[in-house]
Amino acid sequence: MRHAEIHQHSLREPEAFWAEQARGLHWDQPWDQVLDGSAAPMYRWFAGGRLNTCYNALDRHVENGRGEQLALIYDSPVTGSVARFTYRELRDRVARFAGALLKQGVKQGDRVIIYMPMVPEAAIAMLACARIGAVHSVVFGGFAAPELAKRIDAAEPVLLVSASCGIEPGRIVEYKPLLDQALQLAAHKIARCIVLQRPQCRATMIAGRDLEWDEAQTGVEPAACVAVLATDPLYVLYTSGTTGKPKGVVRDNGGHAVALWYSMQAVFDAQPGDVFWAASDVGWVVGHSYIVYGPLLRGCTTVLYEGKPVGTPDAGAFWRVIAQHGVKTFFTAPTAFRAIKKEDPRGELIHRYDLSKFEALYLAGERCDPDTILWAQDQLKVPVVDHWWQTELGWPAAANCRGIEDLPIKPGSATVPVPGYDIQVLDQAGQRVAADTIGNIVIKLPLPPGTLSTLWQNEQGYRDNYLARYPGYYLSGDAGYVDADGYLWVMSRIDDIINVAGHRLSTGAMEEVLAGHPDVAECAVIGVADAMKGQVPLGLVVLKSGVQRAPEEIVQELVARVRQQIGAVAAFKQAVIVSRLPKTRSGKVLRSTMRSIADSQSYNVPATIDDPKILDEVGAALKSLGYARDPQ
Repeated sequence: MRHAEIHQHSLREPEAFWAEQARGLHWDQPWDQVLDGSAAPMYRWFAGGRLNTCYNALDRHVENGRGEQLALIYDSPVTGSVARFTYRELRDRVARFAGALLKQGVKQGDRVIIYMPMVPEAAIAMLACARIGAVHSVVFGGFAAPELAKRIDAAEPVLLVSASCGIEPGRIVEYKPLLDQALQLAAHKIARCIVLQRPQCRATMIAGRDLEWDEAQTGVEPAACVAVLATDPLYVLYTSGTTGKPKGVVRDNGGHAVALWYSMQAVFDAQPGDVFWAASDVGWVVGHSYIVYGPLLRGCTTVLYEGKPVGTPDAGAFWRVIAQHGVKTFFTAPTAFRAIKKEDPRGELIHRYDLSKFEALYLAGERCDPDTILWAQDQLKVPVVDHWWQTELGWPAAANCRGIEDLPIKPGSATVPVPGYDIQVLDQAGQRVAADTIGNIVIKLPLPPGTLSTLWQNEQGYRDNYLARYPGYYLSGDAGYVDADGYLWVMSRIDDIINVAGHRLSTGAMEEVLAGHPDVAECAVIGVADAMKGQVPLGLVVLKSGVQRAPEEIVQELVARVRQQIGAVAAFKQAVIVSRLPKTRSGKVLRSTMRSIADSQSYNVPATIDDPKILDEVGAALKSLGYARDPQ
């Protein structure tokens, strides 16, 4: 069956389709219903079924004769170390740490916060929670203490797992002082912390509360897997960039395992034994889905990388890892490739490495401009798959599903909906729009397995944020269109569709034009307030390394490009060159923050920002154009 047939089958007969996929996993007890719609729109998948996610990710492979296959490769250029774990070794380590959790009184359904750098122990802690039916909530390592405190109060964990430090290029980030401060700030009190002591920086422990990683495992019995309900929560992940009360996305055990097992094969064409690498962080959804759970559920070898795309040591870091470990499929964010392209625009570092086992590059996390996709295709000589999904969805919603049918790629499009997803584009009144017409991207309910089931202790927030705007649909918050061939084009967040003199225009389309300029490494377009037109677009541009031309000349060319390719209706007349764009640590550009600065509105510095200092440069640049008159 080709993609279109499989996709239609998944929408016409979702229960039959997902029951077929679920049979690829081990179930301790079969489900009573594949899809329980009795409390719609709060749907549940595989109701009544019991399984264990850790068993399916580790023990199942050991028992089926794959125990000596590599499960996880830890590669850390910041410490100069590589470690490898077979499925048997990883299972034994996870079982032992799960026993340590039980010894500390962690029970099924209890929450455990994991606040760790990119080390194997982070994945071990996650899988150990899954093994005993505890609910993990991973918080990005190095997050500021007030934000960690918010997540402690929201999740109410019984235990916290951390490390003494994280390691960035050229500096050590001490976690323990941040952890101690967060525990003082939080109203919810935690009786026990388990801390991994790293040799680069040893933490000061608090007697009676803190245990060292090795000490916590002394004399413990390895824990067996506990069968939990498919509808029981596996984890809570708080969305990045939240203000006020964080939004905790709840992922269940059954639907999550089925969806990730399926997506590894269908979307990523990954087979057992393949080396799969997602260059993300366990603190983000990509780290949950495609560093830890997805590859292990499928029986692949996963790479856990503690480093950067550039600077550890250079813009060839990714190619070194791919060559050294025989990576077949690589997944990263577009912003990482823009950073590489900026530092090595001619791709000279690529040719130093043997990439003969490398078959495909997948990009997601933020819209990828066609120029970056074409650059990557030209340099790497492999398919480059731009695909679209969200923290809430947990796995790809639109992609070129190379495991089903390798479709033609249209640079700038996420290709077509993945089986299970009924993606539509609606106007403000809730009517479907014609092909090639921009509108709000929604997904018809029920969402497929693996997507969020609710928000943690906030079902009304789930309904209000995602379901209320268009009854019967999930509101993605993204804007875009579907073309005549059924390809999805995600252009921007809904808030980034700007209204210029009554014309609804996509900032993403303008960014596409700017990114195509030969001197531009990356860019962002924001809509700023204008007394005459309501809003006008303004571009912020980062140049490639080594560009010597006058900034004024480049800006003139950018303005002319937009006028030529989009038209005068865009009213694009201003751009400014900056050294960097403000981003979250996961690579998302902070467009709304820049818009607030430009419009002289007060704003909160997002907790997830990579470098707050860059906002000062952006503010000064905007001020030079007459904006940001009184930034708060």
